[in-house]
Amino acid sequence: MMSLQDDQADYILTARGLTKVFGGITAVDNVDLAVRPNTIHALIGPNGAGKTTCFNLLSKFLQPSKGKISYAGKDITNEAPATIARRGMVRSFQISAVFGDMSVLENVRLALQRRVHGGSFDFWRSNKCLRSLEDEAVSLLDDVGLGDLRHHRAADLPYGRKRGLEIATTLALDPKLLLLDEPLAGMGQEDIGRTSELIARVAKTRTVLMVEHNLSVVATLSDTITVLARGAVLAEGTYAEVSRNPAVIEAYIGEVDEAHE
Repeated sequence: MMSLQDDQADYILTARGLTKVFGGITAVDNVDLAVRPNTIHALIGPNGAGKTTCFNLLSKFLQPSKGKISYAGKDITNEAPATIARRGMVRSFQISAVFGDMSVLENVRLALQRRVHGGSFDFWRSNKCLRSLEDEAVSLLDDVGLGDLRHHRAADLPYGRKRGLEIATTLALDPKLLLLDEPLAGMGQEDIGRTSELIARVAKTRTVLMVEHNLSVVATLSDTITVLARGAVLAEGTYAEVSRNPAVIEAYIGEVDEAHE
């Protein structure tokens, strides 16, 4: 067990004894997790393993029944999602969340406005003021391959491109820790490749914690993988390490193989 001093010095996010009980059913069971800065840390597991619940606990969209969560050396167990977002810990969701009637550019510019103007969207601001954010917005859209589509309605984008837009708006908040909930879900192969490259670039200057089912992407991108099964940590390590673990093969890798038979 690592000391609190080690947590603060070596990890950007830690969980100790994280537990969530719903009506007598334990969805997350005494989970310990430690995420190093400037790495990609993947949270994987079979269906019903507790990944989404654990992710919601870490991002503070659920309150734990027991346990402690620390971010950048500060106890955030009882803090609200908006508070930790202001501290630099920002998440995406499985379902793409964009403003469909706005243009692609307006979506990102609005997120930049939120960051630059200290928590106020201030819709009354002049067009001149908003245009000052346009260069950065266009740069973010270029990063996710949406620069040429910046004047399109967000609602008209294919699903995979909407996910790319969501990542761009999340990056506009300049997070230190980016939590991605199944960022590649529902994407075609071209979008998977583009988004995987984006996540790798993002992790050069910030930390990424993601829940993801695509094992080939997890294997390629992740520095550390935590495997959950029945709400508890089954194994942790590099992909090479966890993929050789007999318990992981039985609980997770084997399930994936059966699905493709």
